[in-house]
Amino acid sequence: MFVDRARITIKSGKGGNGAVSFRHEPFVPDGGPDGGDGGRGGDVVFVADGGLRTLMDFKYRKHYVAQNGQDGMRRKRFGKNGEDMIIKVPPGTLVIDEETGLLMKDLLQEGDRLVAVKGGRGGRGNVNFKTSVRQTPNFAEAGGTAAERRVVLELKLIADIGLVGFPNVGKSTLLAAATSANPKIGNYHFTTTAPNLGVVELYDTSYVMADIPGLIEGAHEGAGLGLEFLKHIERTKALVHVVDVSGIEGRDPYEDFNKINNEMKEFAGKLLQKPQLVAANKIDIVGQDSAEYVGFKEKVEALGYKVFPISAAARTGVSELLNAAAGELQRAELEQKEGGSALPEPEFFDLALLGREQDYRDIEIKIQDGVYELAGKQLHKIFDSTNFNDMGSIRYLYKYLEKRGAVGKLKDMGLKDGDTIRIKDFEFDYYDE
Repeated sequence: MFVDRARITIKSGKGGNGAVSFRHEPFVPDGGPDGGDGGRGGDVVFVADGGLRTLMDFKYRKHYVAQNGQDGMRRKRFGKNGEDMIIKVPPGTLVIDEETGLLMKDLLQEGDRLVAVKGGRGGRGNVNFKTSVRQTPNFAEAGGTAAERRVVLELKLIADIGLVGFPNVGKSTLLAAATSANPKIGNYHFTTTAPNLGVVELYDTSYVMADIPGLIEGAHEGAGLGLEFLKHIERTKALVHVVDVSGIEGRDPYEDFNKINNEMKEFAGKLLQKPQLVAANKIDIVGQDSAEYVGFKEKVEALGYKVFPISAAARTGVSELLNAAAGELQRAELEQKEGGSALPEPEFFDLALLGREQDYRDIEIKIQDGVYELAGKQLHKIFDSTNFNDMGSIRYLYKYLEKRGAVGKLKDMGLKDGDTIRIKDFEFDYYDE
């Protein structure tokens, strides 16, 4: 089974909590704090692996979670960092944020990497909060929270030459004749329901050829299997347009040619900018001198395309077509190296563009049933670190709220003595100092 699209949930590791600890050793009076820092949570990392060809693994496993960081320990010992979750995908995989629909990265080449969600930072131990006036801090910092995201993985085949055309025109037969691939071949439409790849060996060179199935009129709107496989054409450097020149199914070959080109244009106009050779297949049925073939060739070549009469079943004219395709491929690669437009540059989006990566220090305030609710990523982290039995720890929380402007904003919203403030599930009454 060929799987080229999957949805999964990824979650990074939580940072380990800092430790609250004090030295208790003989003959060491007033040993002071010695709580160590927590370890960093593991990241979730996508890596392109050339040994993979489909997204089949993600059909059965939908959740991927990195390891949490270890909590800090006494004697200033740091917690162990959590292990990263490495997710291997085939080269050519797009990683898309499901919520926004934005592309996070195109893992085009083997070894390409993407850190999709970062692990939480390790919390600082109480040794970090010792000052000249706070000699015995009885609190530490909680570890950073884990990040979770749903992503869509979409695989676009990486092939040098793509075979396009209506169903049952002989694309699979041509692929079998040109390579060692063994695609399913049958005398009915949609015999091929998944792209097939094969390697064409020509003297001292070789290239990858792909049979792109499912294209019919209306493919760009979802007819047939069009939307599933039109995207694979974007990866190719050149195209071979296979047409049944015999018209054995009652269709006009020239109309078929224009319809498929129009579908590619409607899906993405840049597809028609790729070099395109036309394979007039099943020539053994009508002959090269027939009015059908001659008329088709004249019309197509008038549009600027080169036509090759072939019979994929009899393997007639196939070698000439393959040599011409190798030449087009070589020119396309040369244009690419010289900065031409043979292939579009892959798109890369910084994760900050996803629109969800707001400043983690921001504090959101809203009034719910007369209660002032405060929320924020950094605020929750400091709140979780607060020891409400220690005035120094409570004062640290208040100073953070004051520094971030939350106290002033609360007063502007009408906060007065006796009003209730809620942070997470904890409520307390406010009284001005």
